[in-house]
Amino acid sequence: MKIVVTGKNISINEKIQGAIDKRFEKLSKYFSEDAKVNVFIRPERDKVKMEATISVKGALFRAEDTEQDIFDCIDIVAEKLQKQMSKHKGKMQKKYRGNESVRFDMIPDSPDQDEPKVVRTKKFQLEAMTADEATLQMEMLQHDFYVYLDSATDAVNVVYKRKDGEYGLLETE
Repeated sequence: MKIVVTGKNISINEKIQGAIDKRFEKLSKYFSEDAKVNVFIRPERDKVKMEATISVKGALFRAEDTEQDIFDCIDIVAEKLQKQMSKHKGKMQKKYRGNESVRFDMIPDSPDQDEPKVVRTKKFQLEAMTADEATLQMEMLQHDFYVYLDSATDAVNVVYKRKDGEYGLLETE
């Protein structure tokens, strides 16, 4: 497993690099040698934010966390990745049946193997509007996202509220 650590506005010293290598090497038993881990660390106010992405042929795992202590952050992100793999083991086995990149026999089974299910269905009429109008409508409804028909392109788009308080736009092709 190849581990690439990148820091933005933070220096990655040998102690941090060693802790990341040690913690993520424990995850290497789940993957073949061609697995790649990208770890991105940056300060966020008085905390440290860490994002980790494991990419193998056909599969992608991602986790992030923000903590006061960088070493706590490393442990939490690695734990999240491990839980993610356990939780979705059954679905991944079906999808990546012939893929040798992920070693499913090594991944522990999750205690809650329940399949996610749709518990509510809602139908609504799409209104033609601009992204700004959709954002205003979303705020008035106090929702986190809003689906609308773009008046300029006649495509179904989604505006959403990001964690940083800004807005995002998902456009369809």
